[in-house]
Amino acid sequence: MSPVLDTAFIAPRDREEVVRDAVWESLVAVDIDHRPAAEDISVRIGLGDIGPLTFCSARASAVTVRRTERLARQDEEPAVFLGLQVTGTSLVVQNGRECVLRPGELAVYESISPYTLLFDEGVDHHFLRFPRALLALPDRLLRDTSTVTLGSDNPLAGLAYTYFSQLAVSDRLHQAAHAHSVVEPSVELLRALLTTQHGESSLTAAPLEATLGRRITQYIQRHLADPDLSAARIAAAHDISVRHLYAVLARSGISLGDWIRTRRLAACRRELAGPNGRLRTIAAIGRSWGFTDATHFSKAFKRAYGISPRAWREQNRPGPCA
Repeated sequence: MSPVLDTAFIAPRDREEVVRDAVWESLVAVDIDHRPAAEDISVRIGLGDIGPLTFCSARASAVTVRRTERLARQDEEPAVFLGLQVTGTSLVVQNGRECVLRPGELAVYESISPYTLLFDEGVDHHFLRFPRALLALPDRLLRDTSTVTLGSDNPLAGLAYTYFSQLAVSDRLHQAAHAHSVVEPSVELLRALLTTQHGESSLTAAPLEATLGRRITQYIQRHLADPDLSAARIAAAHDISVRHLYAVLARSGISLGDWIRTRRLAACRRELAGPNGRLRTIAAIGRSWGFTDATHFSKAFKRAYGISPRAWREQNRPGPCA
């Protein structure tokens, strides 16, 4: 991974602020206490994303990182962090527990609870950020396996360390052509590592299937505006067959075509009634939400709401100022 931040090229007086802003924007909001004086602070960070996963490889002078109670309460997207020790040692403290990491060892910790990371010898570490919901693991299991040294006593730890270390530093794996193919294996490997550590390997597969419907509908919501959104595309994005896709949605009482059309129409309805609803033609608004045929859009809108798109927009036209 190519470095995107190197304090060697930053004025000493600006280093703390620049490092803090980079970490806050890319990973998580934390307080960072650099041990050396400003002119001796040395930080070299490489960052990358693969879909919803974020990777950070860091080498730095001695530092203490704290996720305070206040910052944890403000968490908008709970995450699970996986830390990999490259050289030296570090200490992870959370939930009344602490663990020491040595080269080749890993540990997880959560953003929703305060934690402290101590790098008294300096930093040589990979940080991997996973959205907590993506792991689909019970709260109890995540609490029990956080701040636990994952090493030689877990046969999956060595495999996970090698895999995630390579993933963190490989620019080629972060490219679009490869990114999608490694997200699911990465999630499943971390799930396997944590469930076996907890002694509940039977949980490895079940929650992913249990949350598949929610992940599918979230994907559809994110891509509603894409006119080429189809059952085949949705199924491929989740590594399942189209038949399996329809079966999963049917269990939630969802008819795919109706579900997509209803939400697209609702988005058009909001936009037509909004303050910017008159800045574009009705056909353009329909196209922006996947309705490529203007006549079909108008008929579908009237069938759903009992009023044409034009009449709806006029009905919500702002009145004259008093």
